[in-house]
Amino acid sequence: MRYHCYKEKLGLTIARQLLEIHAIKLQPHAPFSWASGWKSPIYCDNRLSLSFPEVRNNIKLAFCDLIKEHYPTAEAIAGVATGGIPQGALLADALELPFIYVRSSSKSHGRTNQIEGAFSEGQKVVVLEDLISTGGSSLAAVDALRGQNIEVLGMTAIFNYGFPIAQQNFIDKSVELVYLSEYSLLIDLALARDFIDASDTATLQRWRVSPDTWGK
Repeated sequence: MRYHCYKEKLGLTIARQLLEIHAIKLQPHAPFSWASGWKSPIYCDNRLSLSFPEVRNNIKLAFCDLIKEHYPTAEAIAGVATGGIPQGALLADALELPFIYVRSSSKSHGRTNQIEGAFSEGQKVVVLEDLISTGGSSLAAVDALRGQNIEVLGMTAIFNYGFPIAQQNFIDKSVELVYLSEYSLLIDLALARDFIDASDTATLQRWRVSPDTWGK
């Protein structure tokens, strides 16, 4: 089962661009608070990439190459709401494939859909997510698709924090993940480009290993 960064050189380029447009912020001494209650020295908002045409286009083309190389039989792209919707739509348009997206839960009104768009049983899809943390919400989208007898070929994402628990969650669900960039590449690049000091790297690495207890 694949679980890896697509191409290291590309991953470094995307990490650099996300840092430069401030889509990724590193603050080891003034950590952010996540909705989960975790303290974090990093905040990643890939939605900002949509406002920068060069970055947006680089991500789209990287996804295109990834899909053509790893999932050439894909019949549709499925975005995970909400971050995966715009990126997924851009990718599906570039590949001339149908696009659907998966809500976190079914609507409480109207047609009560959880999956939006036209799809069919047995259809082969690649799921697109903007960011992987523990993988919980991303894999919930996979469950929803499989519940409609849609064949999930794998998942792709812009950025992966690289938590050990996430990899285990993907293994447990038998879902492949190929992502464009990752935390370890980002930290090396951030140090080389003076976004952080050498004294910060140990702190940043400790967070990745144990994010639930870091900062407490």
